Amino acid sequence: MEVDSGWVDSSRQAVEYCMDPRNFLNEGRLFQFEGLSYNADTNNLDGVEKILYGTEFYHTKVSYLDSSGNTINMNEKYSDLILRGGQTSKVSPYHLASRIKQEVGPFLSHSSISGRVAGFEGYYNFYNIGATSSPEPMGAIKKGLQYAKDGKGASQATKDKFLIPWNTKERAITGGGIFIGSSYINVGQNTIYLQKFDVNDDRGDNLFSHQYMTNVLAPSNEAKSIYNGYQKSGLLETSMNFIIPVYHNMPTIPTQSPNINTNDFIQDNTKIYCNANNVNVRTGPSTSYEIITTVNNLDKMTRIAKGKQAGERWDKVILENGIIGYIYQTYVTELPPVQIEKIELTMDNTTLQKGERKQIQVTILPQEASNHKVLYTCSNPEIATVDEQGNIQALHSGSTTITTKAEENNVQSQMNINVYSRVTGIALDQQEIYMQVGDTFQINGNIEPDDANEKTIDYDSKNPEIATIQENGIIIAKQIGETTMIASSKENPSIQAECRVIVVRQMDDSEIHIDSSLTVNSLEISGIDYEQNTVSDILQKITTDLDIEIVNYQNQPLKETDIVGTGTKIRIKEEGKLLRQYQIIVYGDTNGDGKINSIDLLVLQRHILEIEPVEEIFRKASNISKNGKKPTSVDLLLIQRHILGLQIIEQG
Repeated sequence: MEVDSGWVDSSRQAVEYCMDPRNFLNEGRLFQFEGLSYNADTNNLDGVEKILYGTEFYHTKVSYLDSSGNTINMNEKYSDLILRGGQTSKVSPYHLASRIKQEVGPFLSHSSISGRVAGFEGYYNFYNIGATSSPEPMGAIKKGLQYAKDGKGASQATKDKFLIPWNTKERAITGGGIFIGSSYINVGQNTIYLQKFDVNDDRGDNLFSHQYMTNVLAPSNEAKSIYNGYQKSGLLETSMNFIIPVYHNMPTIPTQSPNINTNDFIQDNTKIYCNANNVNVRTGPSTSYEIITTVNNLDKMTRIAKGKQAGERWDKVILENGIIGYIYQTYVTELPPVQIEKIELTMDNTTLQKGERKQIQVTILPQEASNHKVLYTCSNPEIATVDEQGNIQALHSGSTTITTKAEENNVQSQMNINVYSRVTGIALDQQEIYMQVGDTFQINGNIEPDDANEKTIDYDSKNPEIATIQENGIIIAKQIGETTMIASSKENPSIQAECRVIVVRQMDDSEIHIDSSLTVNSLEISGIDYEQNTVSDILQKITTDLDIEIVNYQNQPLKETDIVGTGTKIRIKEEGKLLRQYQIIVYGDTNGDGKINSIDLLVLQRHILEIEPVEEIFRKASNISKNGKKPTSVDLLLIQRHILGLQIIEQG
């Protein structure tokens, strides 16, 4: 327990401790001072949606049943109604959204807001107002819906005030908000703190009598729950309004929690220094107490009480900025008489291979300080990381700087590290090409991994009489026949990839026509409409007297009703022989099933992380921005926005 143990009358010290705002100005407890009144400067639709994230209310348009069972569809979202309800009731819409999540959960099917409960069809109660407990099945919910229907005996003036009956979702959200605001928030008690400690005189000489709760720790405990909810909703970065009372004649040092034993400390007034980085300063002498702030190496403070507890010892300190708290005694000390004056770094080779692990050698001067601690940091942890012992782990090609710094002062030394990434493979965007005599075709090779230092590829043809290939990957078809193009890594010629080239008779342009709604780039086709993406749809856009065969990326024949996807091949044949083969690209479809969903997100994510690279055709489909570069997290975001219906991927 933080103060008096058990449910008892609070001691004077406990009340003084809980009422002093300075004891609760850490990140979590601060939310007991959050303003619960509507504030146009801080309350907005984006913030409401963030709170609703993870529920069925999120970015959802409102629909409901009237008392006759008719479905009413609104052209507004729940966030619109909640924001407007906050404006009308003068209650923070963030508070209303949080209350809705707390009372009815994440589902629109909750009985209190479904509009389908027998006897209460078309009535809604988003905050479960009046839903007192009852032994009857669904008794509490029915009591709440009875209140929504007729106010459970309330006067007409009261019903008019609260917009009863709540026979639309907007009346229920706004009217319930008015109910919530009328008793506390709109009469000056517009924070959780002020609802417990009635110290605001807005009601006119009626202080200290109107408290919402009896537990003196309730405001700080509820604040932690609110903070956790905002953190999960990603709302902590938004603008918020806090109302923190400042009293006359406040003591210089806040009252200490009665649970902290004064006999565990002796008064002190010693200047000390932090001897580590990111050390927590807490509200009490234990890791069970909350963090107020953190301090770093050489940060100065004054020890006002030295701990003499058994076991782990904590000191009470006041920082230079005036914050008072407790710090673990191990992390504070006076400056040592001998300090590090120079750090020398050596390594037999500062170029590491990707994946290699090597330790940096450190010499500390003078010798007497050689056992003093040094700290290691890396300027670019994406290139390499370094641990507490100076072990460097090479991760990605590039350069980075390792800094070794004395923990006790600012003496430091640096070493530049280069990471070299070797070629492990080659990926060609085509494995099999059908060309006509006299045609040219550009194949593209990509060195794996993407961060390999030497990306040069050498090309060669096994049979130049059939087809040749230039340095830039352009193939020239010479005569009918078959050959293989070989792509070799310049760094390691044994690393190769092959592309089969079949040269066929020359076709006349009139022999095949592809509808202009499709985009044909050499032997690749894109621009397929989402709603017209079956084999039958594609066949209707190709005009030819030749035979057409359509197979998926695994070369399995597709029926006319099957969906085409990335890697699907359109084969143009004459008397059973292939004359031309096109491949389809559906941008965003990274697994070839013709759909864009969460599976594609997973496939692309594993490719970017080099866990499971995809074939070149799927890599192209993953490049949503169509800039010819390797897919990145930006492409992941574009696929996610497509799935959510926020931004449809263009296929042309």
